Amino acid sequence: MVNVDLSQEPVIRVRGLCNSFGSHVVHENLDLDVYRGEILGVVGGSGSGKSVMLRSIAGLLQPKAGEVTILGKSTGVARNIGVLFQRGALFSSLTVQENIALPIIELLGISRKKANQIAAVKIALTGLPAQAGELYPADLSGGMIKRAALARALALDPEILFLDEPTAGLDPIGAADFDKLLMTLRDAFHLTVFLITHDLDTLYTACDRVAVLSQKKVLVVDTLDVVAATQDEWIKEYFHGPRGRAASLSAAKA
Repeated sequence: MVNVDLSQEPVIRVRGLCNSFGSHVVHENLDLDVYRGEILGVVGGSGSGKSVMLRSIAGLLQPKAGEVTILGKSTGVARNIGVLFQRGALFSSLTVQENIALPIIELLGISRKKANQIAAVKIALTGLPAQAGELYPADLSGGMIKRAALARALALDPEILFLDEPTAGLDPIGAADFDKLLMTLRDAFHLTVFLITHDLDTLYTACDRVAVLSQKKVLVVDTLDVVAATQDEWIKEYFHGPRGRAASLSAAKA
């Protein structure tokens, strides 16, 4: 974990974000700051709009109202961010290498040969064997899909990663390995990570701060100890239930 300098200008700044679908209001006047070099874990109950918030901040969904700035700009930052979607969202008709090379070719306009070389580097960075590049998504295990999707998110050398439930569906060993990989990549490439997760072990192991999405806004964002001590019924059940106590004890022993 890193020491988050809250005196710096945030690399992601959200003010007054509002999202709704018909009469259903998902977010109302939501504010959030994310700082350079941190891994911010975002949690919340089912239906609280975590993925909607991610897509709104990353520019994949137009919010109803509010202001989002990334790296000081409101638009034109696509090359500076990478996104890992739930369940990977890899193109099934393309190999792993082709999935990673596609945004490099389309957005940077370089040759397929060079893009494939860059894709091979990204595959290696995420711990996949070199031959995985020749496989199709249907040939991959759950853990390999997550790493392939991460390699694609890293394709354009982003400064900020948006990860939506990256350890969901993985066994405990696979999830722990992914957490370690994420921290290694963050430290090596000075990444900022916006991470949606339900995995308490990930929160305790990898996250510098935690944001709780509740009541259509960010209810609290702080270090895990401060968040866990917040007087809120959902937070109490989440962090102090059997799984929360087990994750806390495991982290204390590490």
